[in-house]
Order: sequence, then structure tokens, then C-alpha cells
Amino acid sequence: MASYYLDLLIHWVFIVVILLISLKLKPLESQKLNNPRLMQAHAALEAWTHCMTSDPNKITSTWSGPNVCNYTGIYCAPAPDDSTIFTVAGIDLKNANISGSLPEDLGLLTDLDFFHINSNRFTGPLPENFTKLAYLYELDISFNQFSGPFPQVVLAIPSLRYLDIRFNNFAGDVPSSLFDLKLDALFINNNKFQFSLPQNFGNSPVSVMILSNNDIKGSIPSSVAKMKDTLNEIIISNTGLTGPLPQEIGYLDKVTVFDVSFNRLEGELPGTMQGMKSLEQLVLKHNNFSGVVPTSICMLPKLKHFDCSNNYFHGPFPKCPFIKRKHNPGKFMGF
Repeated sequence: MASYYLDLLIHWVFIVVILLISLKLKPLESQKLNNPRLMQAHAALEAWTHCMTSDPNKITSTWSGPNVCNYTGIYCAPAPDDSTIFTVAGIDLKNANISGSLPEDLGLLTDLDFFHINSNRFTGPLPENFTKLAYLYELDISFNQFSGPFPQVVLAIPSLRYLDIRFNNFAGDVPSSLFDLKLDALFINNNKFQFSLPQNFGNSPVSVMILSNNDIKGSIPSSVAKMKDTLNEIIISNTGLTGPLPQEIGYLDKVTVFDVSFNRLEGELPGTMQGMKSLEQLVLKHNNFSGVVPTSICMLPKLKHFDCSNNYFHGPFPKCPFIKRKHNPGKFMGF
């Protein structure tokens, strides 16, 4: 699988194409009047406006009449199963400061490819009818005020590859089946989840994963080694992780960012870390690691930033160009 960034670039090119089509190939009046998909979209968006309680920037002031393809933030394109029919392919209302909730009627947008409503003030749960969004590839509801348990509906969206629900108020357990989804990117950080990393954690094919600022019990499973072919960045900071780092992290030779700072991890650093040949940023600060720092870390060819301050390491300290011992005994920091 290509890296997350390549996949994201390819998909954004696809989205740009959708936007250009939406701008240049507006459906004919006859299509608007006789197109059941646009009629369904009109019903869905009208229902959504009734669930909005505040729109200070008047983003939805254009949401009037049957021509939904002219609505601000709504993007139309030929339908994926019939290029002669126009349909709503994307919604982008990011940074709009809209408040309200999401109605079940949004499930009528069955051809939706991307749904971006990050940085608003939406509340409540996700609609169960999102299971009908068979083509949905990107779901970004980050930086809102959604609440309730983990949105199980995302587990049943077949085409989903990018899931971003960070900075909300979701709480409770995270289902282990999340890590079986064929995602390219997973962001669930800064919620109120309480869970343990399951044994199938390593089944996730993501390139980027951020789980920080939740309550995670236990340790990193050894199955993390199974992520070696796809994983580029992993950040699990400030979660309460315990135990040692598994020896298997040495298999992660494509990882560029590894951040497990502000946890309660302990023990010595695995000597297998010498296998993490793509590492550029290694952040281990504010844990309970002990022993010596392996000299093999100095040999990682791409490492630019190494912070292991506020642990219980002791000398001899490796003579790395990017590491500096602090004055406090047993604590030092890399740069």
C-alpha cells in the first residue's frame, strides 16, 4: 500500500476534480427537475438546516431552492454508477462555526465521497443512516462537540479510508473491530475514551494513527509488528500506557514519527529499535524508562529529534550529535 501522504494526495486530486466538475459542469435545468438523486439531496439538506441552531457566517444562506449544486459547501459530480446523472459527491463546511446536530436524513446522500465538517459546534451522535453512504471515503468531524459512545456506525461504512473524530466529547470503550477496518488514517485523539489496545491492534493498515489524550490501559501489543508495511506515524501520548515497549517495534522500519510521551511506560529500551531505520522523530519523554540508552539509536540514519527527558536512564550516555545530558541525574534530552 502507498503511504498515507501519497494516498491522501491522490484522493485530494480526485476531490479537486470533483470540485472542478461541480463548478464547470452544472446540471441542466431538466436534470435538476427530473433527477431523483438531487431531489433526495434537497430533502436531506433541507432537513439538516432545520437541525442547525446557529450559522453566524450565513454559510447556508444559499441553501434555498432545488438546485443543491449551487449551495455553498456542496459539491456535485457525475454519479459513480452512472456518469449521465449528477449527484452530491461532497460536503465541505469546515471552519464555519455552525452549531446544531446531524439528522438521519443525511443518509439520503448515498453517493457522498467526502464529508468534512471539522471546526464547527455540532453536537449529539452521528446518524445511524450513515451506513447507507456506501461511497464515503473521508469522514472528518473533528473539532466539534459530538458526544456519546464511540460512533459504531463508522464500522459499517464500506469505503471509509480516512476517519477523523478527534477533539470531540466521545466517551467509553473503543471497539476492537476499529483496528480491523481498512483505513489509511485514524485520528481519535482528544476525546474521553477509556479502553485497552486489543490484540488485533496490529491488524490496522493505517499509515498514520493518533490516539493521544484518551485513557488507555495496559501496554502496546506485540501485534504492532504487523503494521510494518504501512505505518509511517504513530502518536500515543498522554494516555496512561504502562509496561515496556515490545521488542516487536523494531520491525517498524517505515515509521518516521514514534511518540509515546507522557505515559507510564517502563523498562529498558529494546535493542531492536535499531531496526527503525526511517525514524526522524523519537519522543519518549515523561515516562519511567530506565537502564541505558542503546548506542544503536545513534546509528539510526534519519533521526533528527530524540527526546527522552524525564525518565530514569543512567550512563554511559551514547555520544549522539542530537543528544545532550541535562543536569538532573538520570534525565537527559535529545535534540
